[in-house]
Amino acid sequence: MKISPVEELFTLFNETAIVLQEELSCTYLEALAETGENLFQSSILQEELSELTVKRLKKQYEQVNLARFSKEEIRKAFQLVILKGMKENIQPNHQMTPDTVGILVGYLVSKFIQKQEYRLLDPAVGTGNLLTTVLNQQAQKNIESFGVEIDDILIKLAYVNANLQEHSVQFFHQDTMEPLFLDPADVVVSDLPVGFYPNDLRAADYQIKAEEGHTYSHHLFIEQSVKHTVPGGYLFFLIPNGLFESEQATLLHEYIKEHLIIQGLIQLPESMFKNKNAGKSILILQKKGENIQTPKQALLVQLPSLSSSAVMEKVLGKIDEWFQNR
Repeated sequence: MKISPVEELFTLFNETAIVLQEELSCTYLEALAETGENLFQSSILQEELSELTVKRLKKQYEQVNLARFSKEEIRKAFQLVILKGMKENIQPNHQMTPDTVGILVGYLVSKFIQKQEYRLLDPAVGTGNLLTTVLNQQAQKNIESFGVEIDDILIKLAYVNANLQEHSVQFFHQDTMEPLFLDPADVVVSDLPVGFYPNDLRAADYQIKAEEGHTYSHHLFIEQSVKHTVPGGYLFFLIPNGLFESEQATLLHEYIKEHLIIQGLIQLPESMFKNKNAGKSILILQKKGENIQTPKQALLVQLPSLSSSAVMEKVLGKIDEWFQNR
């Protein structure tokens, strides 16, 4: 039975990561970053490996020529091995944006951004899955991209992920709420980390800060993203459905009213999430600027299902119609 290219790559990533995990006594995700780096550099970089392991790895690497695979095949295979590693070692901040959602965000970015050249930022880049999904859908465009991530394992995986797909992305390993030394982006995409931000002193620098106690980190991510977006630039956020219903929502409302235009809100199917309270939507914002017009009405879509192609066609038709009339 012929296996698919994604399965072939998954097997290679998985088997070589297991070998490195055992030999280096590290976690599966750390070993995965190591094997990805070896593949990218076409060399075995770990000096402490036994001669037998080096031979074994060389043999496995030589069986696969990465040039034969598309960027999407590499991304999907790498995403699957990362998901396997996350299941073994669950941490609340290690979550991955579902594929269908990443593809929908990429579609929306291509509809809103007609420019051939622009700057793209993901301020919570994680393993780089959402960012590279979007980049893979804009292959004909010249995009300068940036990712910020505080978790050292996730950023290493993002770096390897981007390299294997041959995307040139600049990564910043830091807390996104600290000053970011990069020029403003034309587009921001982000699956916002939800929760409270622990550093009240840093949060005090933000307009959106809570009157008392910790501020929501997803609120701060929105403000920091807006600071690093050009006037008229677009922001595509994956948000919790209850974003505008929390006790800190008034501050967020005021901030959005002052700095942004809501272009659209797309509610994702409830069936995608373990429970109703975990539901998410895609919020599309535009930073205010000269000659930036508010749409006659925002694009509001409730997706009943992402698995039915007939339903999706109808929804995409509705989105196209909105673009023609806005």
